[in-house]
Amino acid sequence: MIKPGKMLREVLTSFFQKPATVLYPYVKVLMPDRFRGKIRFLATLCIGCKLCMRDCPTNCITITKVGDKRFQAEFDLDQCIYCAQCVDSCPKKALESTADYELAQLQRNKLKMIYHAEPPPPQAAAPIE
Repeated sequence: MIKPGKMLREVLTSFFQKPATVLYPYVKVLMPDRFRGKIRFLATLCIGCKLCMRDCPTNCITITKVGDKRFQAEFDLDQCIYCAQCVDSCPKKALESTADYELAQLQRNKLKMIYHAEPPPPQAAAPIE
């Protein structure tokens, strides 16, 4: 048991020391360079090899073809363990880890992220002769 005199000394010295905690919700914490946060899908780089789907330990990634050389990705963030294995296995670097870590939601359906493929560029009309 701590004696009252010793405890009083601890209390008084703590007033003059810098706090060990951060003011998190009010002061945002910068994440390190290689932090593994929310996964971002770059549809323009995807070739549809589906290596990310095969390497994902939780099977939370679904890649679907939506057009000629166009793919969309669906991520179940409630199943993802943020190991970034999919990022490492993508040969075209179509997936990347972000520093976004504030992912808490009250409804589970908000944790399903669908990255739609970009629409194809408009075709130039053939000249009328």
